Amino acid sequence: MLARRFLWVVTILILLAITGLITYYLFGVQIMRAALSPSAPYSQEAAGPAPDYTDPASWAAHPARADDPSRWTPEGVTAATAPQIATFYIPPTSFYDRKRWNAPFTDRSMNEQGDKFLRLQASLFNGQTRVWAPKYRQATFGTFLVLENPDAPRAIALAYADIDAAFTAFLAAQPADAPFILAGHSQGSLHLYRLLAERIAGTPLAARVIAAYAPGWPLSVEADLPALGLPACTAPSQSGCLLSWQSFADPADIAPIRETFEAAPGYTGQPRAGTTMLCTNPLSGVTDTRKVDQTQNLGSLVPSLDFTSGSLVAKGLGAQCMADDRLSIGEPPAEFTAFILPGNNFHVYDYPLFWANLREDVARRTAAAMAAVKAPPEPASEAP
Repeated sequence: MLARRFLWVVTILILLAITGLITYYLFGVQIMRAALSPSAPYSQEAAGPAPDYTDPASWAAHPARADDPSRWTPEGVTAATAPQIATFYIPPTSFYDRKRWNAPFTDRSMNEQGDKFLRLQASLFNGQTRVWAPKYRQATFGTFLVLENPDAPRAIALAYADIDAAFTAFLAAQPADAPFILAGHSQGSLHLYRLLAERIAGTPLAARVIAAYAPGWPLSVEADLPALGLPACTAPSQSGCLLSWQSFADPADIAPIRETFEAAPGYTGQPRAGTTMLCTNPLSGVTDTRKVDQTQNLGSLVPSLDFTSGSLVAKGLGAQCMADDRLSIGEPPAEFTAFILPGNNFHVYDYPLFWANLREDVARRTAAAMAAVKAPPEPASEAP
């Protein structure tokens, strides 16, 4: 009798777990919207004062910070000791409070979570560069679940104002005409696109950009890219280009991403509806639909349980840009189980899944850009 009851309990628990997974897969976005949407009216004052970017304390990663988490490396990897190149990295969302639309840049919880992202994402740039990552008054996570709310663009605009100010301070600290890298993730990539459109495109700064890495936020090839001043990367050693992707395991549901993507016009002013989302394969560094198998994966960064460190696992998964513009990683990898978003969206792992390949990608593009800077100009041809 006891054994029978035990089996019934186990069966019921399994059925509940399966039901929960199905419910999350089918209604995950609605569940998140109900749980995380901001509940208070927008207030800029609630976000507190703007950061002072002349103060290293206003930066999560900065050359003057001894506790810079972007300098972390997994076992067997070493950070450059005196890099001459800088990366301006815009962190992803790490603020989840419903009571405010924007975070105070001093928010302890946000910054602690942000440091984890710096270790697992921005650290890949430390082989060639020194990372500058601003703290900023982030729009809270729920903002991006209710973009139709009139307060959402106000929250995003406030966050971008900080990024714009941080970029000005970053440029002022760099040697004149020095090349640099731009990078971001998720909300950070959204702000990076606007930064490219408003501060880089059509200016001398465009010639200084080694590459722009912007996964985790969709970008239209037709309605956005022409306004950003950089082409998509089509060769592994190309410099002055942009990479973007959205990582999904199979079976995937990309509909919520495309719905958000198509809801607003692009940076060119043209509608995004029906256009192509840029998909770069981070294993090859090329924007195409060729499948790259797992043997070409130099190492995925598998996080520790507390996400404060990680270890490299090579040849764990391949990747391919699909017809629906997502980056497919095939079956869900067993090493990555936490924080998977609805639809098998591996958004949190857009960088860690391809950490070692992206580190090599940065090295190749940096070498190409520096070679171009050092190359003597071609002699002018004589007039006939």
